[in-house]
Amino acid sequence: MSTFWLIIHVIEILLWLLLAASGAYILFFALVSMLWKKPVSPLSAYLEGQIRSMREPRQYTFLVLYPAYNEDRVIINSVHTFLGQYYPYKGFHVAVISDHMQPETNEQLAQLPITLLQPVFEKSSKAKAMQYALQQIKGDYDYVVILDADNVVESDFLAKLNEVCNKGYDAIQCHRCAKNSNNNIAVLDGVSEEINNTIFRKAHNRIGLSSALIGSGMCFRFKWFKENVYKLSTAGEDRELEALLLRQKIHIHYEPDIHVYDEKVSNKDNFQKQRLRWMTAQIQSLFSLLPYVPKALLDGNIDYIDKTFQQALIPRSMLIVLTFMLALFVTILSLDWCLKWWLLFLFICLSLYVSTPKQLRSHSVFGKILSIPALVWKMILNILKIDRKNTEFIHTTHDQEEK
Repeated sequence: MSTFWLIIHVIEILLWLLLAASGAYILFFALVSMLWKKPVSPLSAYLEGQIRSMREPRQYTFLVLYPAYNEDRVIINSVHTFLGQYYPYKGFHVAVISDHMQPETNEQLAQLPITLLQPVFEKSSKAKAMQYALQQIKGDYDYVVILDADNVVESDFLAKLNEVCNKGYDAIQCHRCAKNSNNNIAVLDGVSEEINNTIFRKAHNRIGLSSALIGSGMCFRFKWFKENVYKLSTAGEDRELEALLLRQKIHIHYEPDIHVYDEKVSNKDNFQKQRLRWMTAQIQSLFSLLPYVPKALLDGNIDYIDKTFQQALIPRSMLIVLTFMLALFVTILSLDWCLKWWLLFLFICLSLYVSTPKQLRSHSVFGKILSIPALVWKMILNILKIDRKNTEFIHTTHDQEEK
């Protein structure tokens, strides 16, 4: 083999190893979600039930925050729906942080039994909105719930959440899922969310690791949140919260049976904006996590190490398209080199299939994969726009705002 081909072969192997690391991580947790569940013996289940029946369940108080930036179309309906909770009226309080919303929207919100806050930020962000709310709202609560302006929940949301809180969790991530499937992009975005739920939440919890946070449908002990919310400084506030929790060795519980319905993006421009925000937050999170890795290794903080590795993963849609394209290229280049590429592509496809809930594994869903290449191209273009020092919030509008 000539020096030129040796160099090409080394580069090809390094590329394969880079993509294989992300593929192996996804495959491992996909298999964990399907094959392994921590067994509960009948005796321990009985004893736990007896202890729970002897202990009077506590009715916790909740502060519910809606950071709402330019969310005039959706916020009224979301708050109206939430106020229909089958939970004691004195057990929860809703606060909307209205940032750059229309006077008519604020007038309607002011008529509701909530706290309406109207800060004026030079540079808006969700972190600033939450910090402002904690400064302004007096009183003490047991837990704080963070919802996005477009989130809709069922009437038993707080009742179910109260049951989970009675188990002693300090941080809870609810099951965020799609409330719309109006076109190919929205369907794929919803499927992507469910794959994330399987790999980064359900499977992680099954082997004792912390769930990832999503940014909404989150619940924290009020005291902890009030002490830590002022440490947030980027547009990736959910990743910052994860890092703070894991550094303090606080487990994040995922609750699959408490649903939070979230509006999925429905056009390519919004998809690009959303992914730019996520990719920027991922890079920022990786650089902020790395300095604490040596201490995490010494302390045996597996959760923190896992989270750091997670931030270095290649986004899945980019991973599958890049693997396929490189497999084709290497096949043309050398049949002797291509087998490992096609095996990697096969295992990535298998991982995503296994991680997709059964009800979404339909021909109608997988028939929409033709939209993926265009979306991945948008994500690749985002790489040129990433500024890891940027702390401004990148807002994605809702469909009807764009018409």
